Amino acid sequence: MFRTASAALAAQMRDMGASFGRGWQLLRHRGPSQIQFWFIALMIGIAAGFAAVAFRFGISLLQTTFYGVEDVAKLHSFAESLAWYWILLIPMAGGVTVGIILHHFTPDGRVRSVSDVIEGAALNNGRVEKKAGIASALSSMITLGTGGSTGREGPVVHIAAMLSSWVSNLIRADGITGRDLLGCAVAAAVSASFNAPIAGALFALEVVLRHFAVHAFAPIVIASAAGTVINRLIFGDTAEFALPGTSLLEFYAELPAYLILGLVCGLVAVTLMRCVFWADDLESRLQTRLGLPYWLRPAIAGALLGLIAIQFPHIIGVGYETTSAALTGKLLLHEAVVFAMIKTAAVAITMAGRMGGGIFSPSLMIGALTGLAFGLIATSIFPEVSGSHTLYALAGMGAVAAAVLGAPISTTLIVFELTGDWQTGLAVMVSVSISTALSSRLVDRSFFLTQLERRNIHLAAGPQAYLLAMFRVASVMRKGEEDIDEDAAWAMIEEGVYIDGNATLEAAMPIFDKSGVTFIPVVTLPGEGQAPELWGALYHVDALKAYNRALAATAAEEHS
Repeated sequence: MFRTASAALAAQMRDMGASFGRGWQLLRHRGPSQIQFWFIALMIGIAAGFAAVAFRFGISLLQTTFYGVEDVAKLHSFAESLAWYWILLIPMAGGVTVGIILHHFTPDGRVRSVSDVIEGAALNNGRVEKKAGIASALSSMITLGTGGSTGREGPVVHIAAMLSSWVSNLIRADGITGRDLLGCAVAAAVSASFNAPIAGALFALEVVLRHFAVHAFAPIVIASAAGTVINRLIFGDTAEFALPGTSLLEFYAELPAYLILGLVCGLVAVTLMRCVFWADDLESRLQTRLGLPYWLRPAIAGALLGLIAIQFPHIIGVGYETTSAALTGKLLLHEAVVFAMIKTAAVAITMAGRMGGGIFSPSLMIGALTGLAFGLIATSIFPEVSGSHTLYALAGMGAVAAAVLGAPISTTLIVFELTGDWQTGLAVMVSVSISTALSSRLVDRSFFLTQLERRNIHLAAGPQAYLLAMFRVASVMRKGEEDIDEDAAWAMIEEGVYIDGNATLEAAMPIFDKSGVTFIPVVTLPGEGQAPELWGALYHVDALKAYNRALAATAAEEHS
């Protein structure tokens, strides 16, 4: 009897283990369609929400400590009363600290941000770097706490992506599940940062995952809602910016003006992006020519920011005080124009100096200043058919930010959620659509995708452009002797037609197109001056099959 009971118990344990194994496999490979996955999304949303709030508190603590300000929302006004040498020394000290951190904990001295999260979603099964990411988060917090002129959304998004990467590795999630977990974390981080649940969910879909698949929608919305709850429990349900009352009576007659504003904002956004890239190239050339160490680059940028902040303290930090002043019409025309120009220069110096931070908050500020300046001019020329110039500031804020992010849908919604004003939607939508359409033709769709393009990561054109880079030649080639005509292979090698096994199909396909051969010899390159060694053969048909399977899998994910 005892043996019978033991055997029955063992059988039950095996059945339970098998059931758990089947459930685990379902979660890893078909997670987004499982109810259990939604609970994981909820937990990730809560964790990412707390991480975003902690990052925000960290910045405030540093600003309070270094600048001595009690209300960080009034930092710019308070900084005007500080001695000039403090304004100069604080960002310089922050730059030195950032430079040391990045020099020791990143391989290239570069801060990780939203573009790296997009790359992780597309090319690394929803994973991002952790060691460099932690160093980047700390560097960005120090940057923003010591006078850097960037935003907090970029670092927060990458912090959330690190959390989701840890969970994905823990459960050994496949690509689809890993990407959806990444989307959940990003949505929660954005919503917790800005108290914007709708925009947070759509930002993850529109900017990071770059599709609106149904399977990803529910868990991402759950995580975004969790992030918003965390924000509201700590900060209350308040909009980031308070707007004055606006008149809608003259609004419909002003639509042509908002179309023109969209064009202006598109050009302003392109100018901002190109200034950042131009400054980055310039500083890289100077660093190489002068032989400057990596850690000194952020220190020099901090010194330049300090010099600018002595005269223009509004460049310090995320700039919400100045943005609020623009949205409420408290600035004069010349102030709006000058502040926008100086802020653009400060953002370029900060980001090119590798100091850390994001570009979304600066684009909101520059957009609000641009819209206010445009509105002041437009309402003075046509006062009889003009509403409030602050409405132009609101539309300009959305238009520049949308063009920079390449995200017209989520940016339009985040503007509404930041201000609590849903009555002016048509004005914002018109300006956003025009600015995004214009800027996307002058850069590679967005600031983030252009950053990747500059690193030879071609995501802007879509999966058909980047999927080939995901396959190493060695994983597709044939190695069997019956598959390789060695005489023909060596003849091709002597003619220079071969490829390294560590290369990708992205490098192989142009060789097929140029040479017209059916296969390419795959070699190993032992070292300089040594002859290549034949390793295998990459057949054109095998490369095309791998590419087609990847395209089909991507299409299935995006439309499921």
